[in-house]
Amino acid sequence: MRILAVSGSLRAESYNTALARAARELTPEGVDLELYENLAALPPYDADVDGEDSPAAVFDLRARIAAADALLLVTPEYNGSIPGVLKNAVDWASRPHREAALRGKTVAVAGVTTGQYGALWAQQDLRRVLGIAGARVIDGELPVARAQNVFDESGRLRDRVVAERLRAHLATLVDEATPVALAA
Repeated sequence: MRILAVSGSLRAESYNTALARAARELTPEGVDLELYENLAALPPYDADVDGEDSPAAVFDLRARIAAADALLLVTPEYNGSIPGVLKNAVDWASRPHREAALRGKTVAVAGVTTGQYGALWAQQDLRRVLGIAGARVIDGELPVARAQNVFDESGRLRDRVVAERLRAHLATLVDEATPVALAA
């Protein structure tokens, strides 16, 4: 089983990226998790260059999603919703319409903020957008609030309760993705 994790933050010291990295250590046995780190290379979605003329970064994103059995998308919350760079990646991955890399892909959503709600609005919006794009989004979000208290100075997850919630979220993702992966 292969999971591709995508952090919706470009910040070098991103708590969302830190949670995606922590997921590598908390995946069930036999599961490989790869962190997608080329979000900044994706140009704004443009239907005029989508297709044979798509940029190399777009082909790479679509290929990595297609090769994964499941996705973990970790989103910050900007102005009460999904950051533009993550929505842009979903837009690229949702094309071409009936052959998109996201179509039928099993996806889990999580989010981290320094505030008290853990990016709940962004996660709800992301779940809706992914569903419209044809992904199979698992039930439940993983809100991580007050990130400054959850991660240490080097970005390592230090909160055991959050670690166990992340482990359970990943186990659910794997359980829901396994039948789909075996059928493919």
